[in-house]
Amino acid sequence: MAQESSQAAPHRVVVVVDRNSNPFELGCATEVFGLRRPEIGRDLYDFRLCSPEPRTLMRDGFFTLTGVAGLEAAATADTLIVPNRPDVEVPRRPAVLDAVRAAHARGARLIGFCSGAFTLAEAGVLDGRRATAHWQWADAFRARFPSVRLETDVLFVDDGDILTSAGSAAALDLGLYVVRRDHGAEVANSVSRRLVFAAHRDGGQRQFVERPVPDIPDESLAPLLAWAQERLDAPLTVADLAAHAAVSPATLHRRFRAQLGTTPLAWLTGERLALACRLIELGEARFETVARRSGLGSAANLRALMRREIGLTPLSYRRRFGPDGAQAGGDRPARPVPGDGGPVATGAG
Repeated sequence: MAQESSQAAPHRVVVVVDRNSNPFELGCATEVFGLRRPEIGRDLYDFRLCSPEPRTLMRDGFFTLTGVAGLEAAATADTLIVPNRPDVEVPRRPAVLDAVRAAHARGARLIGFCSGAFTLAEAGVLDGRRATAHWQWADAFRARFPSVRLETDVLFVDDGDILTSAGSAAALDLGLYVVRRDHGAEVANSVSRRLVFAAHRDGGQRQFVERPVPDIPDESLAPLLAWAQERLDAPLTVADLAAHAAVSPATLHRRFRAQLGTTPLAWLTGERLALACRLIELGEARFETVARRSGLGSAANLRALMRREIGLTPLSYRRRFGPDGAQAGGDRPARPVPGDGGPVATGAG
């Protein structure tokens, strides 16, 4: 949900913390939505925690959370992040489920990190809808909630007003995706730089890769990605990437699948679209120039790709996120991030 104007109160994000909640995902939510942003010049969100009890014992007794608002704060949320816990077989508190249902009924955006999908499903708001959760709980989830369309081989799922992510670090991926959806690519890049975290991993990427730690000799794609990102305006092809990496196109394809969970062409197109969005946000008004500088060729190609991958034309994107239109209001687009399949598809290409 976009803010109504630059003068309006920031969008309120409320995190519900319950007994045995995971500290990591709570930390992710705090880092993405809860910090002040002096480097941006404004606060992006009004952030608060709430809990159904005054003292909340976190996962495995790591620490006790006190001094946060009561569960009534959930009624003020524009975005409600629901509890996630490792004890997925234990029913959630009725009061928490009621708060989730009430937020959904009044149109708030709902987010479930990791096992938070169990909370959403138990509240009944995921029936007939798409979601994801940590792969290790896939069988248990499907057994309990057969009416939910669970997708286990993705990082996160955007189903419009309900978003879910897979385990652990995917909470950061989804959080940054939401920032891009609300505030545009340039702001999301600023938040990711402060996190020292990748600005964009497509939600359709796999939850885990075949070789998370490369063997020696080092076959990491990082040097190649950095080289390509400095040359997005050049007519780079997959063959060019393979030649620079001194491997065959087939080998390069396998490495991209293993390390990034996507294809070289899908990655390259996503990076070019992200650059195009940043150029528009920074005030470049000539779409032919945007297309040329981002390596997308022509304004017609830019327009077609943005419509297909983001759901907005370049002109609509500029009105929403450009220097004169950022935070000017308007309906939230259904598919506003390069590379994401939005409410329709989650494949990475």
